[in-house]
Amino acid sequence: MKEPRGRVRFLTADERSRLLESCQQSQCPYLHAIVVLAISTGLRKNEILRLKWIDVDLDKGRVIVEETKNDRRHSVPLVGHALETIRKLNNDRKNISPFLFSSNDLSLDQPYDIRTAWENAVKRAGIENFRFHDLRHDRASTLAAGGASLAQIAEVLNHKTLQMVKRYAHLTEGNIASVLEKLDKDVFEEADNR
Repeated sequence: MKEPRGRVRFLTADERSRLLESCQQSQCPYLHAIVVLAISTGLRKNEILRLKWIDVDLDKGRVIVEETKNDRRHSVPLVGHALETIRKLNNDRKNISPFLFSSNDLSLDQPYDIRTAWENAVKRAGIENFRFHDLRHDRASTLAAGGASLAQIAEVLNHKTLQMVKRYAHLTEGNIASVLEKLDKDVFEEADNR
């Protein structure tokens, strides 16, 4: 099903903590790592589930997503907790599957199905009206709150146009005002000193 246009649902800090804790408690061995990767990178669920070890460069701290929704190859930085999580996953791996998150059945060439584990984790965390895809909105929202421009958010989320990230514009307004204030101060102080 296609997501309704304009939906922007992101997590509060408390919800994010509860969700991550719930994912750690999951019987799904990969759920926590998958959610950490989604929160950190803003990748879509299928992009994460289709990641292969050949797409991961732990030395450079990045993953290359070959198959994206908009058919554009996409390089995504892996930093901090996400990078450490993938390093640990690599060190702990016991099978020869090409996938980071391989299926637990006899076929090692299929990614893991997390639907039930995800639904259970969200329910256990007591989070209402939250879908896996909303983790992309969460990443965009935290980027906007951290001062990222709409162009930077579009780059991280691999959107073709800035129009796709306009829904986060209201979250960058405070940052824009502070940038303008600083520039205004610099310009007029320079003019006053002449």
